[in-house]
Amino acid sequence: MSTDKKIRVMVVDDSIVARSLIIKGLSAHPQIEIVGYAINTMDAQNKYAALNPDVMTMDVEMPGMNGIDFLKQFLPDHPVPVILVSTLNLRVFDALSAGAVDFVRKPEPHQQEQFIKTLTQKVLVAATAKVRVQKPAAAPATPASAAEKVASVLGLNSAPNHVIIGLGASTGGTEATLEVMKRLPEDIPGMVIVQHMPVGFTKMYAERLNRLCRMEVREAKSGDEIRRGLALIAPADYQARVTRIGDKYTLACTPGEKVSGHRPSVDVLFRSMADNVQCKMVGIILTGMGQDGADGLLSMRRRGAYTIGQDEESSVVYGMPGVAYKIGAVVTQTSCENISNVLLRHLKTL
Repeated sequence: MSTDKKIRVMVVDDSIVARSLIIKGLSAHPQIEIVGYAINTMDAQNKYAALNPDVMTMDVEMPGMNGIDFLKQFLPDHPVPVILVSTLNLRVFDALSAGAVDFVRKPEPHQQEQFIKTLTQKVLVAATAKVRVQKPAAAPATPASAAEKVASVLGLNSAPNHVIIGLGASTGGTEATLEVMKRLPEDIPGMVIVQHMPVGFTKMYAERLNRLCRMEVREAKSGDEIRRGLALIAPADYQARVTRIGDKYTLACTPGEKVSGHRPSVDVLFRSMADNVQCKMVGIILTGMGQDGADGLLSMRRRGAYTIGQDEESSVVYGMPGVAYKIGAVVTQTSCENISNVLLRHLKTL
């Protein structure tokens, strides 16, 4: 989108308080124009053609048809980037699965200034994002029987006991990470994941992945051991670093300054792996705005790690993986759907 053309935003929310806050806050940015609002999804559907927005902000829970059902019905024919504005609600992940590109948590009164700053940044990014509507397909991988889990190892030998996998993602990453992980076996080498998201959502996201994937997935606590068959999600608002104690590796989750604009930061995780991991390691960087993780991934590659980046075609926002590829941090670039195959083929060579 050219810099002289304003981003046309439509606000969908049944709360007049929330609508007023969003409209006033976004209107203050010189690149954003509020073209209208809707009080529910039916109202949004009726006004959409006339308003022709570049981006929509949308509450998840509203009277009548909720935001999730609306997106499933609406986005296949009208692929407009949608940013969810939600309370702490598990259903936000269903809406992301339906095609929304990002989300922000509704603020408490003392958080309104930061909320508008965050939402404004997400609108600017969403205006250039690709809407990836899920095609009706087979259900996501579900936990398999014991026999199926053994068979799913695909010939991995004991070497991956001594492998650590780091994965980082931002905008579009909740679904991209699931796409990768649901295709991996139960006894995958220990994984650590940084996904940029608001406080309160990382625990729910870990629980969602734990239900849909074969390996165990949980929100990390400081001191958790990184081990085969376990994927740890870095908690929101903490920096996550891999540390080595003897022959074991643990995750330290500590308060601290934002790095590369984020807490947790993918760069912090990847740099800690480059500095501290003495066994084999893999770094994976997925869709996301900005460049968090690119420098850290390059450090990992220079220390002998195998690195994988999501390609532009399958990324919602080709920021983080694009910068990583450009600076030479990525060994193999491929589609989100193929990353698990690339990873498993590499693990079989170890």
